[in-house]
Amino acid sequence: MDTKAIVMGVMFGIMWASAFTSARVIVQYAPPLYALAVRFLLSGIFAVLLARAMGQSWHLTRRQWIATLVFGVAQNALYLGLNFVAMQTIEASLAAIVASTMPLLVAFASWTVFRERIRPLSVAGLVAGVVGVALIMGARLQGQVDMFGLGLCVVGVVSLTVATLSVRGASSGGNFLMVVGLQMLVGSAVLWVPALAFETFDVTLTWQLGVAFTYTVIVPGIGATLIWFMLVDRIGATPAAVFHFLTPFFGVLTAALLLGEKLGSMDIVGVLIITSGILAVQMSRQKPA
Repeated sequence: MDTKAIVMGVMFGIMWASAFTSARVIVQYAPPLYALAVRFLLSGIFAVLLARAMGQSWHLTRRQWIATLVFGVAQNALYLGLNFVAMQTIEASLAAIVASTMPLLVAFASWTVFRERIRPLSVAGLVAGVVGVALIMGARLQGQVDMFGLGLCVVGVVSLTVATLSVRGASSGGNFLMVVGLQMLVGSAVLWVPALAFETFDVTLTWQLGVAFTYTVIVPGIGATLIWFMLVDRIGATPAAVFHFLTPFFGVLTAALLLGEKLGSMDIVGVLIITSGILAVQMSRQKPA
């Protein structure tokens, strides 16, 4: 059992899931694409300067540059951009459940495209993750749903899958923090185009916006992304992707603590099932092929 990987995965799950709550706050006071473009610009500059101070180089390998560009466009510009826009009309919890299907898409792509062997215990773990997510989010999908916003989330999770698979190339060769900073600058550059074209820079300055934006830049922006690169490098894309199943539970828990949303008994049951699924996937990596 890779205990360090599990700890890293849980940390990532908490940090990543909390971004749904902070994003929900941000889009109430600022246009989503402008907010993301500024966020990635600040996060990217900070990460690159810190990486340089740590002795890391921006002379990346060809594979790292390709992966950095793909990750910056697919995750930062498309996945997060589409989700930020969608959360103007749909609940953050709905965006979370769509995003949590990513491990299945990664496993399917790894199996069909990269011919990666998926062991029975891993399949069982993935199924447990789906069941747990369904229990947590089932009641939250009742009622009217904005189909345009839902469609944006679906396109976004496909983009997130591509981004996750692209980390395979960015993980080799070190320079993790430099890669994180550069892919954020790529995302910022891409997001400025639709922001300038389609949005009006109308910002309501409040302390809530300041706290949410600062938190998003530092914790999900730099911290979670850095952990994610290190986790994929350590255990691979498919096992790492399973930790996205934690997104709905921690997303709902964060919203309950900070926004006063309800935390039900099925949330607890769901996370226990999800935990068993994650453990199953991690244990399957220790078995001989």
